[in-house]
Amino acid sequence: MMISDTRFRDFEDLLASLGSHADAAEAHGSLCGALCSTAPYRIQDWVNEILPDHAALSEESAAILERVFTATTMSFVEQGMAFEPLLPDDEQPLTGRANALALWCTGFLYGLGAGHISDLEALGGEVGEIVRDFTEISRATGDDADADESNEQAYAELVEFIRVAAQVVFEELLPLRTQVVSQARHLH
Repeated sequence: MMISDTRFRDFEDLLASLGSHADAAEAHGSLCGALCSTAPYRIQDWVNEILPDHAALSEESAAILERVFTATTMSFVEQGMAFEPLLPDDEQPLTGRANALALWCTGFLYGLGAGHISDLEALGGEVGEIVRDFTEISRATGDDADADESNEQAYAELVEFIRVAAQVVFEELLPLRTQVVSQARHLH
């Protein structure tokens, strides 16, 4: 998949070359989770999170990270369900795509929890249900995922679920993000 002209494989290669401990799917998931729970969430916050030595960023590397950050942010903000998780292309083996999907969910939950939500387990309603679903998906492994029609269909349905669910979490947590920004203004 692509986000603003950035292919998953290119993003993965970039993170590896920069010494990131996060897989590309996990890094994108953490960005999405943090955007849902933290306001304001800046690109520097994300770079600090995914890159141990961000001082060595070339202009080109910084530009790619900024494109992914901006495109992801805009896809959440723009109404119309434009959000897409950054995952491997459909030409990749199903096992790798399933593992990337699990890592994306792991990253999302991490980003959500690293924000202003201290206890993910305590979330109620639709967001709580999504968190529980993402937790289950994050535990899945693609080790036995055969590339048959039913598994491909199940994978496609999970990707669509995650795409919509992440957008729902973003919209449902708007009051939380607004409250945090409002409280920060009162402290200064």
